Amino acid sequence: VQLQASGGGLVQAGRSLRLSCAASGSIFSINVMAWYRQAPGNQRELVAKIIHSGASSYADSVKGRFTISRDNANNTVYLQMNSLIPGDTAVYYCNAVVTTAPRSPSYIYWGQGTQVTVSS
Repeated sequence: VQLQASGGGLVQAGRSLRLSCAASGSIFSINVMAWYRQAPGNQRELVAKIIHSGASSYADSVKGRFTISRDNANNTVYLQMNSLIPGDTAVYYCNAVVTTAPRSPSYIYWGQGTQVTVSS
């Protein structure tokens, strides 16, 4: 299973970016998909997560500005980031809890990370 993230870049404060992460490989089902971020000198933190039904949750720091969504048919998760601030600058990683066969255990997979830089 591989996760391929894309969509990062350099933007000015107040602008928007949309991140995408597509999972591929031997996938039976994906329960949770999530976005994490890690700024220099900081620990990796959960930004948002979404389960198969579409229910989602967010870190307090991004509530009202970021929206996570998923396309179950294409095993893809998105992160729409609006009203970006310099504090959002980080490497963003996608994450998925994947089951590769019926009645088999689930495993966590990570994407390679995409840099988001917000200038003031």
